[in-house]
Amino acid sequence: MALHCGKTCRQYLLHLAHDSVDFRLPELKALLALRGRQCDPSEAFREKSPFWRLCGLLEEDVRSVMSRTVCGKSAFELWGHGRTAAELKSSLLEYPIEKMTPFLQEESTYKINVYTFNKTLLFKDRIEKIDALGFLPFKGKVSLKDPDHIFCLLEDYGLDPNDIPEEPFHIYFGRWVADGQRELIRSHSVKKRHFIGNTSMDAGLSFIMANHAKVKAHDLVYDPFVGTGSLLVACSHFGAYVCGTDIDYNTIHGVGKASRKNQKWRGPDENIRANLRQYGTESFYVDVMVSDASKPVWRKGALFDAIITDPPYGIRESTRRTGSHKEIVSPPEDFSGESHVPVSMAYHLSDIFADLLNFAAHHLVMGGRLVYWLPIYRPEYCEEMVPLHPCLSVISNCEQTLSSHTSRRLITMEKIKEPEKSDVLAHLADSRFSPYQGHNSFREKYFSGITKKNGKGSERTCLDKV
Repeated sequence: MALHCGKTCRQYLLHLAHDSVDFRLPELKALLALRGRQCDPSEAFREKSPFWRLCGLLEEDVRSVMSRTVCGKSAFELWGHGRTAAELKSSLLEYPIEKMTPFLQEESTYKINVYTFNKTLLFKDRIEKIDALGFLPFKGKVSLKDPDHIFCLLEDYGLDPNDIPEEPFHIYFGRWVADGQRELIRSHSVKKRHFIGNTSMDAGLSFIMANHAKVKAHDLVYDPFVGTGSLLVACSHFGAYVCGTDIDYNTIHGVGKASRKNQKWRGPDENIRANLRQYGTESFYVDVMVSDASKPVWRKGALFDAIITDPPYGIRESTRRTGSHKEIVSPPEDFSGESHVPVSMAYHLSDIFADLLNFAAHHLVMGGRLVYWLPIYRPEYCEEMVPLHPCLSVISNCEQTLSSHTSRRLITMEKIKEPEKSDVLAHLADSRFSPYQGHNSFREKYFSGITKKNGKGSERTCLDKV
């Protein structure tokens, strides 16, 4: 990957985690966009590789990205690279000495790490590789515990664990700049969270969604299917004010049966606000309320900087809205009783997504982003199934596989214009804006499963969890 730059431009190496591969590039683009930077993959760019080369950036840009990314492990100022040790040495000797000098001073300390992707090296082999770098003009002393500067030799042995080559496909050497925020996945794990539910979003994916949405300090972020507030937790970590709604009274108020093993009922302080308090971000909690996502409750106008949500798919959480299929009978003229609150009825997925996009078009600020999950049946999926809206532009579409036949796609959209009366006509005239009804059968297709043979030769239905 490269940005426009000359031959003397500093290059940086981004070492990425090899999970959530489909989400990495959109996250990087979103985080660079927060800095007013753009990145365009070069022809030699390999998206699935764990190592990306970047140029045209300042070190402050790289540090800013690493201060938020959960897809990136570490970033380095790249001093040299090559397909062989000889090519690496030649590349390092060509690197301008004036760029090396500030980090090689006699009064400074340093250490060199060796990292290999898809291969484990013996300790003696690592020492040999470090010794082979003796031609570099290091003047300082080695300090393994608390060095002033850290350098790293990184070797790429490919992506196939069943076919590991003797020699690496590529070798890199550079100065460590910053680490990513992988620690957030552990520190915010739902296993340790105060309040959880059946569908609480994984911590890593929650932070990825917040990054895709370009959530930043002082933003106002809204989740219309808030559940136990996992997405609010992630957004508040980045300094955004958060709020949400959900049709489930018990979840919003933290009452009823618990989802945690060996716990029958929820405790008196199990709620979304308590989750933010747990992570020290309670000051960013605005409020949550019981509300039907299909019914307008907000005043007109652009209110939110981002809308991030995981709508129910009808698997472990039902898709409901207020209303009744029964014939509506008008009350007698002399009726003086209280108004009746309608019972809940099915809320089809096609309607959920149509309402969500329409809500985002009316209530996002210009340039604000909508990030949501779209469940799909893989054998039938095509890009035309992704819901569209005249006021929203699709920024990215990333897949997370759930089973051999189902997955969900993380859709990121950005508001590009304010709604107009003509948009209603566009919905009717252009099939791209019509709700895709095929999503409504996702639940049935999910439970239809696939047949597999067990060890005794009999068939069983494969029901993977969503």
